Amino acid sequence: MKESPMSDATAPTLHATACILCECNCGILVQLGGPDGRRFERVHGDKAHPASRGYTCEKALRLDHYQNGRDRLTAPLRRRPDGTFEEISWETAIREVAERFSRVRDVHGGASIFYYGGGGQGNHLPGGYARSTRAVLGSAYRSNALAQEKTGELWVASQMTGCFTRGDFERCEVGVFIGKNPWFSHGIPRARVTLREISRDPERCLVVIDPRRTETAELADVHLQVKPGTDAWLLAAMVAVLVQEGLLAREWLDAHATGLDDVTSRFAEIDVAWYAALCGVDEATIRATTRRIAAAESAAFFEDLGVQMNRHSTLVSYLHRLLCFGTGNFGKPGSTYAPAPLQPLANAAPGKDRRSPVTGSRIIGGLVPCNVIPDEILTDHPGRFRAMLVESANPAHSLADTARMREAFEALELVVTIDVAMTETARLSHYVLPVSTQYEKAEATFFNFDFPDNYFHLRRPLLPPPQGLFSEAELHARLVEELGAMPNAAVDALRAAWREGRSAFRMKFMECLGTVPQFMALAPVALYRAIGPELPHGLGEGAVLWALTQLAAQRSGASIRRAGVEGSDEELGDALFDAVIDAPSGVVFSVDTWDESARRIETSDRRIHLAVPELWDELAALEVGTEAATSDAFPFVLTAGERRSFTANTIFREPAWRRKDAAGALRISPADANKLGVEDGGRVRVTTKRGSVEVPVEISDRMQAGHVSLPNGMGTDATDDTGALVRSGVALNELTASEDRDPFAGTPWHKHVPARVEAL
Repeated sequence: MKESPMSDATAPTLHATACILCECNCGILVQLGGPDGRRFERVHGDKAHPASRGYTCEKALRLDHYQNGRDRLTAPLRRRPDGTFEEISWETAIREVAERFSRVRDVHGGASIFYYGGGGQGNHLPGGYARSTRAVLGSAYRSNALAQEKTGELWVASQMTGCFTRGDFERCEVGVFIGKNPWFSHGIPRARVTLREISRDPERCLVVIDPRRTETAELADVHLQVKPGTDAWLLAAMVAVLVQEGLLAREWLDAHATGLDDVTSRFAEIDVAWYAALCGVDEATIRATTRRIAAAESAAFFEDLGVQMNRHSTLVSYLHRLLCFGTGNFGKPGSTYAPAPLQPLANAAPGKDRRSPVTGSRIIGGLVPCNVIPDEILTDHPGRFRAMLVESANPAHSLADTARMREAFEALELVVTIDVAMTETARLSHYVLPVSTQYEKAEATFFNFDFPDNYFHLRRPLLPPPQGLFSEAELHARLVEELGAMPNAAVDALRAAWREGRSAFRMKFMECLGTVPQFMALAPVALYRAIGPELPHGLGEGAVLWALTQLAAQRSGASIRRAGVEGSDEELGDALFDAVIDAPSGVVFSVDTWDESARRIETSDRRIHLAVPELWDELAALEVGTEAATSDAFPFVLTAGERRSFTANTIFREPAWRRKDAAGALRISPADANKLGVEDGGRVRVTTKRGSVEVPVEISDRMQAGHVSLPNGMGTDATDDTGALVRSGVALNELTASEDRDPFAGTPWHKHVPARVEAL
């Protein structure tokens, strides 16, 4: 594919990049145009992309609404005492931000400076550069969106396998989706193609566990339509069927796992009929589905936010893995595997039990639970957070309990937000620092979970940033320099060594690690300053990847060589770095054999640990029955955040990007609508213990009686043609409560919010 120079932005050339709206990051081709050559005039799938191979969904076609959003920031802002903002120079912004963070550090200690964000669905490189700034400030605690979604699953993985695992839906005989609707949420490469292939093949079976009759459920051979919030009872019943009917893969488990007897003793007496009644799924269907999974040559599993933001979420993650491993579905085609990431997003290896400073909440994968962040601030505890650096994130909008989050932000001595747009969090900040969009710099993500061929995509900038703006890498380098911590002599030596050759550069880097204080933490900004300007194609922000490719080569050398990357042990990391740099549509960087998964297990004895005693009490408590989450005051269960055809993450701030459901209707069953006396398109008031909103109604036979849903990604404040702020849809976290969370991982119960619905 021909790629035009970045300066020739008006040429009708297609530029390779990727979608930034979900973890798939499908490869796309963009044609630039418009009066200034900066519009995304045409977007379609990139057939050269190793994973998506030309596939994309409808949302990527609307990315111009992100790149050319009306609320784009163009200069640093400082909040005045009256709450309004004034533009300031970059020199003033960098100096004052560094001074004020230093003051907090010197008075209260660096641990009082909390970091949130580091990247979203499309930009993970900023988090690497932020590591340098955080190290200089002594910032010890951080969090991001993973801590309200995936940390329960991550903790279970750390206990059972010590590594992160995924499912091979391309080759599976049985595919099981738990609380996930990949028709809209994707999460697997070429999701709709893959779903259709499973659904149409009479030798294969698609199983969906979901309270809604989703678009994926309509394709399924089996839809286990649980009552909202009862997934734990269903999965426990399925594991009990394995145990009681002798369906466990005992020979495989004897060879690869420990703790089987401890597990079977806890499921041998479970009353499957009772659990079936509690979850609302017919016992015969539960038994037949479990038998189908056990009899299959392979089965792949995927759990997502429908259960991960719901009651018993950590326990559900455990039960799902018992069902998977109990049937021997690990390390073979079509089953569960352990990928070789270029850089792990979070550490799943067993580690020490680290806790947050005020509430003592469990820190999983290095992340403080999102729902306890206000409690870590709104207190007189001496270890409380007193300042916050927010980067590429919008916690004032996206985290539970907006009112309490707002109160927490207002209690902080300093809030600095780094972002592209004037977000809800930015409006609560003391300083707002604007940066390049994700298409105006080199960028990448570490959502690299494919197997046996895994890929990485370092995206090239399509456009230069507007005058006066630059990337997060440059911003963090300037902050470190202002803080007096940039190792300038080392940077100069590294640059000279790079020009001399890679062998000299590797030697100089290792020398710096041994002689320059804090160099490991400062390496991202040092690499950016030293070799960023030397890299081709405007890929300066990719400099940090040099260090990551060295580590990947040490960790997964055989896999990298199977992908065709050649070099001695010392040279392999550089060869991988060059392969990444030279691939505008992405590159396959590792090729695995199926037995690699077993070698990646990082438990103490390199076996799967089936018994997780910390969860026994919660498992036993299921026998009592389901909790009464609803009441006369709040008789409905609200799913606060349903992915629909035109909802995505909130980097889309303009309502004009949506081609349907612009107001974000409340979906409700025909029976409930009739009972309330409301018609399709009518309006209702939705009330929870935290707040109340008015919304239009969409009557949908996909919903069970007593279950309603609102879409995700809405409720942001966008500027209209007159310059006024206008809100489109419901800001869901005005309805959620921070105390409603998983007792183990602290993840929120957004998918199970007790609510009242009244016709207007």
